[in-house]
Amino acid sequence: MTLDRTPRPTKGLTCHQQGLTYLDDPPHPHTSGGGPDLRLPDFPGTIPAAFTRLNSTAAARLGVGPEEYAHLAGMAPRHLTGDRYRTPASTNVRIWELMTLRAPWHEVSVHMAHQSTLGTLGVWDYLLTQAPTPLEGLRDAARLVATVADAGTEALHVEADERYITLNHVSAADLTDEIASAIRAYSLSLFRPRFSESRRRAVTPVRVTLAARAPRSHQSLVELYGTREIDFAGPVNSITFATADLIAPQPHAPGLSALLVGHAERLLAEAVPLRDWLDTFRVALRAAQSAQSAEGAETPTLRATARQMNLGTRTLQRRLEEHRTTWSEEIQSLRRERTLRLLASTGLPLDAVARRAGYADAGGMRRAVRRWTGRPVASLRAREDVRVPDEPPNARSVV
Repeated sequence: MTLDRTPRPTKGLTCHQQGLTYLDDPPHPHTSGGGPDLRLPDFPGTIPAAFTRLNSTAAARLGVGPEEYAHLAGMAPRHLTGDRYRTPASTNVRIWELMTLRAPWHEVSVHMAHQSTLGTLGVWDYLLTQAPTPLEGLRDAARLVATVADAGTEALHVEADERYITLNHVSAADLTDEIASAIRAYSLSLFRPRFSESRRRAVTPVRVTLAARAPRSHQSLVELYGTREIDFAGPVNSITFATADLIAPQPHAPGLSALLVGHAERLLAEAVPLRDWLDTFRVALRAAQSAQSAEGAETPTLRATARQMNLGTRTLQRRLEEHRTTWSEEIQSLRRERTLRLLASTGLPLDAVARRAGYADAGGMRRAVRRWTGRPVASLRAREDVRVPDEPPNARSVV
């Protein structure tokens, strides 16, 4: 197992911001809201569904059957097709592990790179390619790395001077050497084709350093990076370009970069992380609630939720027990969350709130609210800052 070390800035660097180091540049103007200090959720331990879709497609083309990973958390079709969902990093690591069992690490990285055409990585691809200069796109892509990777373990840092710009990919994930090597080599392969796309001419790196052992033959990596200047077993994973290639203006639509940054920030703000099976269950429970509401019922049924998860009812109950909860406890948590949200954000009459939350009458709801919060219902009306006590992690409504 190998781990990257966070790189130290080189001499000649005058500014540092959001993990990006660059020479004599002002802060990036294309950040919304609070500017560079804007704090966005990064959902450590999760990866965007777009990347998981890419992983599963690439795995299938290497001969990995879906039956080997379809049971993992976050692999349900409705989660993979929804860009707001984030699948567990552990699910993605398992898919990479299955690929490295089929081929050596460097072949897996090349295979993944060939699957990663422009657009497969979602908005992150366009952050890189639609900025006024490649360097500005790189800043956006590094700051918003959570839109493509697990920001809890992955980071991009930029070192720049008058001659060279080096992008360091830092990984702190606890991986086997084979998987880590494949992921690191792949991560660096993304930048050459995207910079070439944005400049509309070939952009070739000056040097590549891989925090991985040298394979017997690395000709496929030479072709991948477009250079023979590849060092192995380096202290960090990095790719270096000529500064002139990344600071020259490139064709772009004025204002599009700012729109893409705003879209990426909204994706992160609205993301639904699926860190484990219980998260996945709670998303399915809310989807079942939405379906039941459309049919005039307010409380989702065990059968409907099991159907959402492609499980039998007994299997679902057993999995809940394994996670130290029960169907009844989850329904009560859902009812509590829904009741307090309706009280805080709507002006509905109490009888209507009680009915929508699944209570027989407003009196039962009043007693429940007092038990949960220690406060009367009237004190919660029209208060947007109400917090659901003991709310389960990531239990936000997605309906």
